[in-house]
Amino acid sequence: MTSIFEPNGKQTACTIIEAGPCVVTQKKTVDTDGYDSLQIAFGEAKAKNTPNAQINHFAKANTTPKSVVKEIRNCSIDKNVGESITCEIFTEGEKVSVVGTTKGKGFQGVVRRHGFSGVGEATHGQHDRQRAPGSVGGSSYPSRVFKGMRMAGRMGNDRVKIKALRVVKVFPDKNYILISGSVPGHNGSIVLIQN
Repeated sequence: MTSIFEPNGKQTACTIIEAGPCVVTQKKTVDTDGYDSLQIAFGEAKAKNTPNAQINHFAKANTTPKSVVKEIRNCSIDKNVGESITCEIFTEGEKVSVVGTTKGKGFQGVVRRHGFSGVGEATHGQHDRQRAPGSVGGSSYPSRVFKGMRMAGRMGNDRVKIKALRVVKVFPDKNYILISGSVPGHNGSIVLIQN
């Protein structure tokens, strides 16, 4: 996270994202594969840790092994195999969607996971019950706990899509873009930017 002063003098909190270069490794068409898509690769990987099938696949695109490969359907970008996609496809002020995996927070109770307020008052016989969930199901009827009951459990580590984030600034020389808004994931995580 960083902040930038816009021309109107307003300070805006931004996230710096390295958007490329992404190499086109395969181009699928309706005639050959039944649908249109563009397969892109990002990041560097060691050849010794890459399967031979992938090494040959990257060699067809005249590129070194990559760590992340993603297929994008109905892509409006017209690039051939071996060409690079840089951050220049984004313009300042446009709205984008960012897809990523949120931070994992482990096993959490109902107060943190669902925002329960707890018992509040610690009097009237309450003992070590301040953050407990309370009753979860009836005894004689319905004699069970309904599906979807909000309880303690694993929190975070979900794939989410944040829509309508604004591109504040583009740095084509470094392939950086500044995005205003909440970007999912920890520092250094891989995200997909859709425009």
